[in-house]
Amino acid sequence: MGAIMEERFGLCYDRVKEIAENAEVHESFREYFQSAAKLVERIVNAYELVGQGFFENAPLGELRRENRALYEELFPENYEDCYANPAYACGQLGADMGKLLSFLYAELRSMIPYAFERRLGDLVIRMELFVEVYNLFSYAMAEDGQVPLAETLRDTMYWFVSDYSETTMQWRVETQVDTAHDFAVRIVMDSDLNNVSYLYKYGEFITPETERLSQYLAGLSEERIQLVADTYTEGYRIGFEKASKPLYKKKTVDVVYVLGFERIVRAAIRNFAKMGLKPVVYRANDSIFHKKGVGKAGYYGADANRQYRYDHKDDIALFLDKKLVGRKLEVLKLAYESVKEKAKLYAGPAVIEVFGEKPFVPKTKPQACVLSPEQQKLSAQYKSASATIVNQYIIGEERSFTVIAFPLPDIGAQFEEIFDETVKLNTLDYTTYERIQAVIVNALNTAKYVKIKGMNGNRTDLRVQLYQVKNPDKEAVFENCVADVNIPVGEVFTSPVLEGTDGTLFVSNVYLNELEYRNLEIRFQDGMVADYTCTNFAREEENKKYIKENVLFNYETLPMGEFAIGTNTTAYMTAKKYGISKLFPILIAEKTGPHFAVGDTCYSREEDVRLYNEDGREIVAKDNAVSLLRHTDPSKAYFACHTDITIPYDELGAVIACYADGSECAIIENGRFVLEGTQELNRAFEEKI
Repeated sequence: MGAIMEERFGLCYDRVKEIAENAEVHESFREYFQSAAKLVERIVNAYELVGQGFFENAPLGELRRENRALYEELFPENYEDCYANPAYACGQLGADMGKLLSFLYAELRSMIPYAFERRLGDLVIRMELFVEVYNLFSYAMAEDGQVPLAETLRDTMYWFVSDYSETTMQWRVETQVDTAHDFAVRIVMDSDLNNVSYLYKYGEFITPETERLSQYLAGLSEERIQLVADTYTEGYRIGFEKASKPLYKKKTVDVVYVLGFERIVRAAIRNFAKMGLKPVVYRANDSIFHKKGVGKAGYYGADANRQYRYDHKDDIALFLDKKLVGRKLEVLKLAYESVKEKAKLYAGPAVIEVFGEKPFVPKTKPQACVLSPEQQKLSAQYKSASATIVNQYIIGEERSFTVIAFPLPDIGAQFEEIFDETVKLNTLDYTTYERIQAVIVNALNTAKYVKIKGMNGNRTDLRVQLYQVKNPDKEAVFENCVADVNIPVGEVFTSPVLEGTDGTLFVSNVYLNELEYRNLEIRFQDGMVADYTCTNFAREEENKKYIKENVLFNYETLPMGEFAIGTNTTAYMTAKKYGISKLFPILIAEKTGPHFAVGDTCYSREEDVRLYNEDGREIVAKDNAVSLLRHTDPSKAYFACHTDITIPYDELGAVIACYADGSECAIIENGRFVLEGTQELNRAFEEKI
């Protein structure tokens, strides 16, 4: 097989080099094919340099130059005249051809990681697609001096996506459960992490900020690194312990991080080894086969241009139909079936999130691919059905996770100080929060519903219906959450009763899934999203489209899957002190005020796992009317998404527990905790900024 692949590569690459020199196509498309061919040449050159050991031994200056050469066409100053930009491609090549050929250009760019991982087959199939498309244009030019039909071009690309779904899915699933795929692990464990040159082995885009992060961590003491790693991995272990899940039965942990954090990751991998766990570390991938919209699943480097990622997030719209959805689900199941024994040993993800990048408000381009209404339904169906398949092999009730977050140097001149403050946040004394939060849990335990109102221009006016306990001494509606799966400490949360949960949620400015929302407003009726808007764009149609695609993930509606009260006032004031409130990730932001999640509950696919607060009371509010459909129609019970939206304390007028007898108990008023036994949380507000 290796010899055959080498032969295919040689034949294909010879053709690519010919195209780069002289593209025999209609003059309108000549520049495109020569530009794309030269891109392939750059990537193949990187492939050959890897084979020669260049990225192991070259001077730092040369490594930077090679890295820049691979990514500089995406830089904002270059992107406007790049075929990766669908607006430029459509302007040069026409609307139909432009979308298709811009997709192809982006798919060729997805070869960069394969070059560094020496995955020749993944290079070859994309190079062959490029040559096949070129031949369509070349033949058309030779016959009548014209160009092929756009539909002919689309069909060629469609069958590429369909035909190679099986092999690409097989590889992707293997990387998630099989420790033999150790490309990144070897970089982490074997490199000299005191020399930033190691960063260039990945093939990801590396910025000065990426290097600075690595250098900063290299300068920390072993004790400091170990403290961070211990907090991270202990959270993971405690998550299993609290849920009474047998960690000893698991053998692999999914480690997710951003480049630059390798020193912490190395210490964490050693900690996990003491738990009997080996790491699986896979890359976030931009190929059409693995794209996650604007999100990233796996480790990654810097973005050369976030607008590029946004422009191509829905390229699948070129091909998505019912047949392709069926094909993708079929090969997903086949892939997991082939590794089912390894999948049983998978314990779950341990994630290092980051924050500090400038909030991104994308430009919506009419030339970019957009899912049709029918495709939106198909996309949502695939998301739900694929999650169900994964859960058959990686059973939710048997796995856990942990997430911790740290700033990037992009956050500004005070990066090192903010990093130090974040370490303090992540290591706050959980017993103090557990004690105070128990008071809140008690006050809410017998409430019928909770009223939440905004202030200072915040238009929130919500009524959240609560589960009614039968035995308050033994049952709890809210989970008392400290620092285990979600670090740092600081929230109590529940799954609301949907019927009777009504009103408006409003946040003046929030950053969700890497995107900024201005004046985000969501209206709920019986716990389901009934309407939504924001003010990011001048046209209301664009605002609704933006929210539907990136918050509702193309579902027509979603339930309120979680209501929580964040208690980490220290985190809130840290954000105020450094002016980074908008930059905090959901992980920390959700602890800085009440928050509401749209999508699945926090207990999705784990509803039957028995959980208890530290006082021994069992958490009983884990379902809602939608998730209960798992007993009758599982396809309608889950959405495979969960997006938290937080109201900051300075926009929070009141959180009031309301009881069946008409009495009320205020938890928060005018942004301050007023419930007896919780006022200690207000001390952080009094500290000088």
